Amino acid sequence: MDWTVPRELEAEIDALVARYPVKRSASLMVLHALQAHFGWLSQEAIEWTARKLGLQPIHIYELVTFYPMFRQEPCGRWQIKICRTLSCMLAGSHELHRRLCERLGLDPHRHGPQTTADGRFTLEFVECLASCHTAPVVMINDDLWERVSPEQVESWLAHPEEKLPRVEVGS
Repeated sequence: MDWTVPRELEAEIDALVARYPVKRSASLMVLHALQAHFGWLSQEAIEWTARKLGLQPIHIYELVTFYPMFRQEPCGRWQIKICRTLSCMLAGSHELHRRLCERLGLDPHRHGPQTTADGRFTLEFVECLASCHTAPVVMINDDLWERVSPEQVESWLAHPEEKLPRVEVGS
């Protein structure tokens, strides 16, 4: 695979790096920019970032493997993250995860993100999404959905371009 950073993106990254007195300090911002453009961080992206910042690749790899927002594999167009921590678990997130795995043909016992065979959906059980009072919560791409039922998400799967209906806090 031919992996190159487009000139416009490299110019944007150069501007990001210039904001920091020490190049290394821009590491996270560079990784975010690359992931936003490519959708994930390949080995080539990690090595390119290290060269750009004058670091060893292991220093970038440490960041990519530590922070859960970075992906090392391509993911689906629709990224579904289901909170698995206590409040959400008690409100049904484990059942929600199980049912979605069944509906999407994924393994409910496998750890880490899973992408459907058609590449449309990536499902992942994650730690706290910081909305315990509206459990269970699901994040679809960058949208947080509160008090989600399995039926709501299953209905959304049929028409993913539509947003889930919002549930008002306190209702």
